[in-house]
Amino acid sequence: MSTGTRQSGGSAVLDGMHEAVREWFEASFERPTAVQEGAWPAIAAGRHALLAAPTGSGKTLAGFLAVIDELLRRSLRDDLPQRTEVVYVSPLRALSNDVRRNLNEPLSGIDQRLEARGLPASGITAGLRT
Repeated sequence: MSTGTRQSGGSAVLDGMHEAVREWFEASFERPTAVQEGAWPAIAAGRHALLAAPTGSGKTLAGFLAVIDELLRRSLRDDLPQRTEVVYVSPLRALSNDVRRNLNEPLSGIDQRLEARGLPASGITAGLRT
């Protein structure tokens, strides 16, 4: 994934996401990659998805962003329980970078957009286990 300028026309696949999620993505990336375009609707619909694409194609964020969107929506309706909701398995060498780039940065940016709207932070947290 490469960062880029804000997309002028938006993407239909982003239209179904919470506005804070959509705004963070559009401020961070030029447009969704093909794997993201294909994965987000399937994941949001609760379907199983196997993401197979080249390194650097946005697979990790493709897997995470729809789940982040769902957890955010749940957090705005009610407090999220303090329990594990999502498990992500990654090679140890890539794990730290994956969590930083594809979890912590999006969560921080989305929480900033929620705050700007006068909404509470999502309360979504990420932890590592090796």
